[in-house]
Amino acid sequence: MAEVQLEDVRKVYDNGHVAVHGATFDIADGELLVLVGPSGCGKSTLLRMIAGLEEISAGTLRIGGRVVNDVAPRDRDIAMVFQSYALYPHMTVAENLAFGLKLRGHPRAEIERRVREAAAMLGLESMLDKRPRELSGGQRQRVALGRALVREPAVFLLDEPLSNLDAKLRHSTRTEIARLHQRLGATMVYVTHDQVEAMTLGQRIVVLDGGRIQQIDTPMALYQRPANLFVAGFLGSPAMNMLEGELRGGDGGLGLALEGGATVPLPGVEVPAAWLGRRVVLGVRPEHLQPHPRGGLRARVEVVEPVGSEAYLHLDFAGRSLVARLAPQDLPAPGAELDLRADPAHLHFFDPDSGARLGP
Repeated sequence: MAEVQLEDVRKVYDNGHVAVHGATFDIADGELLVLVGPSGCGKSTLLRMIAGLEEISAGTLRIGGRVVNDVAPRDRDIAMVFQSYALYPHMTVAENLAFGLKLRGHPRAEIERRVREAAAMLGLESMLDKRPRELSGGQRQRVALGRALVREPAVFLLDEPLSNLDAKLRHSTRTEIARLHQRLGATMVYVTHDQVEAMTLGQRIVVLDGGRIQQIDTPMALYQRPANLFVAGFLGSPAMNMLEGELRGGDGGLGLALEGGATVPLPGVEVPAAWLGRRVVLGVRPEHLQPHPRGGLRARVEVVEPVGSEAYLHLDFAGRSLVARLAPQDLPAPGAELDLRADPAHLHFFDPDSGARLGP
């Protein structure tokens, strides 16, 4: 396996569009790193530059310590799994797995060994004589993974490999990819727009928006301490609640004064004195907005969504939408009013203009 290093890597198309603005980060040997962001953020372009399928406009890319900016894709020692399975329909599973090795002139015995090992690892032994049309979507994706696996590359690149699967298959195949990574200790770069996939698979996550890196960290660090409003709103389902207003102190303690006259009481919250009188965006995760008889935030229940192990309350507070995530319990009916409290230990403050996180 190998380390991947990107130093100020940029992609500028002939029409002047900048798809990636100066990406700099390292992917450790054996790490599973996820590139995540909305459509058009540059994540697939970045992956294709690592693969050699897109020319790098500026910057330096190293794989295993070797600069590969001008190295052909086949000589980079990488294997790529695409969103579409890209299997040869006239070939059996075994032939699909072996095809790339045959093109590279590997001995027959070596090809058979690698195909057997990959099939055993992915549970494909009973399907080796079948053709793609006889397989389910999840099985086809496993064959696509196996085709990359038999290459025994330094780096695996996966470009939204689960997008064509239904919800149940996405979950099971995601688990298979995680197990495969643990077994191989392989260097993997995984692209997705699905933040749940990113949070559950990645050892670290690179969050992109508009071709720029917004934050790089472990999944829980991103969730607990997002660097800006974009990361805070993008990661987490349901999304973080956001309220913009002015921080005010007084005899009643700290509060966030919203436009229209409503105030969000913030009992037990301490902020620097310089923040008083400042406009901020207050962020609170749905699980940190809980019923409390003296919470001071009275909201009206609009929709109740019980999902078994938890329930989501969609609320109206002074004309603003909030979501609370509750444990299973007796739930209020739509139209009821509820007193809530924002957990003072889990609040987030952001600058409304720059979007940057305030505080450490």
